[in-house]
Amino acid sequence: MSVMRVPQAARDADSALQHGLDAIRDQLKVPGEFPADVLAAADEAAARKPGAEHVDRTDLEFRTLDPESSTDLDQAFAIEVAGDDIVLRYAIADVGFFVDHGGPIDTEAWARGGTVYLPDARAPLYPPSLCEAAASLLPDGPRPAVVFIVRIDPDGNAALDGAERAVVHSRAKLAYDAVRPEDLPAGFEELSQRIIAAEDRRGAPRVEFPEQELERTDGGWELRFDPRLESEDQNAGMSLATNLAVADALFAARTGLFRVMPDVPDQAIGRLRHTARAFHLEWPKEMSLAEFQRSLPRDDPRANAFLLAVRRSSGGASYEPFAEGTTPRHSAMAATYAHATAPLRRLADRYVVEAALAVANGNAVPDDVAKAFAELPKVMEESDSLGNRVEAAVRDLAEAVLLSGREGDVFDGVIVDEDQRGPVIQITDPAVLTRIRASHVTPGDDVRAKLIAANPEERKVDFERVG
Repeated sequence: MSVMRVPQAARDADSALQHGLDAIRDQLKVPGEFPADVLAAADEAAARKPGAEHVDRTDLEFRTLDPESSTDLDQAFAIEVAGDDIVLRYAIADVGFFVDHGGPIDTEAWARGGTVYLPDARAPLYPPSLCEAAASLLPDGPRPAVVFIVRIDPDGNAALDGAERAVVHSRAKLAYDAVRPEDLPAGFEELSQRIIAAEDRRGAPRVEFPEQELERTDGGWELRFDPRLESEDQNAGMSLATNLAVADALFAARTGLFRVMPDVPDQAIGRLRHTARAFHLEWPKEMSLAEFQRSLPRDDPRANAFLLAVRRSSGGASYEPFAEGTTPRHSAMAATYAHATAPLRRLADRYVVEAALAVANGNAVPDDVAKAFAELPKVMEESDSLGNRVEAAVRDLAEAVLLSGREGDVFDGVIVDEDQRGPVIQITDPAVLTRIRASHVTPGDDVRAKLIAANPEERKVDFERVG
C-alpha cells in the first residue's frame, strides 16, 4: 500500500494533483477496467455457495480490524486463551474457492499480480464483486474462508496447529481509529505483547512504515506524517505470527514460496546515519539499525521521516520457492517468512494458502500450486516493481506540488550520498530526499540548498547549494 496520501480535498484544491495522478496511471500503465469476460466470470463465481468441504464455524466470534474505509477484508480473527498458550484463529478470504485455475479471473490475476494503490483510487487484483463483496470477510453474512489455527506460546513463538476450509461470520468491522479495548476479545493485548517480545528476541527490526499526507493549509501546502496507531501494529502482529507459522510449516514440508530480503548493506547504513543526523536523531554508534528503528517514538515526525528513508534504502524483498540446501530468510522479520494473509491483494498468497492447507492436513500440495511456485517470483517481481514505481511517482508529484511557489527559498539539509549522478541531499524540513547541484561535498556535510524550480507536471524539483 502507498505511503503517501493525497486527500480528496487536496486534489480538489489543486488540479495539478489530479492531473498528475491521471498522468501516472497512464505513463506507468496501471491496469484499468476488467475485461467483460472477467467481470462476467466474477459475477458467476460470486453466486457460489460453500459445500461440504467448508465446515461450519459461524459459532466463533470473528472480527476484522482495518482502516474504516476498507471493503476488501482479507482477514478476520478469533482468539482463545488455552492454558499458557493463546490460540489465534485467523480466517483468510478463500479466494481459491471463487477462482478457477486457468479461467478468465485467474488469467487476469496473473497479468496483474497484485493490487496497485494510488491516493485517489486503486487498481484491484480481482473484480469488486469478489474482492469487495463475495470473498471479502464483511460482517453482513457468512463467508467462505480458510482458517489457520496458530498457537502462540508464552515466549511468542507461533506454530501452525491446523488449517481448514470453513464458513465464518464476522461479528464486527472494527476500525483502527475507533476500536476500543472492550471491542476486542480476551487475550488480544497479551497476544500482541508476546509477538513483540518474540521480535525483540529475534532482533527483528520489523517496523511498519508511517504514511505521509499532503495537506492544504492557508499558507500553501504541508507534508505531514500520520503516526501509526497501536491498533494497526497489533493487527499487523497477528498477520506476522500467522505468516511465520505458515512459513515454518511449509519449510518443514520442503515446499512453499517464501518472502526473502537481504540485510541492509553497510553502505546504506552509512547513508542512514547521515539521514538520522539530518533529522536531529541521536543514533549511538554501538546500536544496530534494527535496535534504533524499534527505539524510535511513533509520534515523532522526525522519526517517521527516518523510517521512510529506511524503506527507500532497503534492497527490497523478493519471492523464492523452496530449494534444497537453503534456508530462506527475511531480514526485517529475522526469520523464515511467507505471505499468506492477503490473497485479495496479492496473487502469490492464494497459492501459499492452498499449499499450507494441504500440508496442515497431511496432503500433497496440488500440482498446479507446486508449478505456480516456480512461476510466481517473476510475476510478483513485476507487480512489486510497478507498485514501487507508482509510489515513487506519487511521492515526486506530491513533493513538487508541496514546493511549488517556494522557488528561491533556502533549506537546511545533509548530504547523505554521492554517485556518478551527483550528490543526494536529505532536506530536514520538509522531509524531501533529492539530488542537489553542488561540488566538493562529502556525505555527512551540512549544506544549505536553494530551490531553483518545482515542476508538478514533470514531477521534478531542482536544488543548488548556496553559502
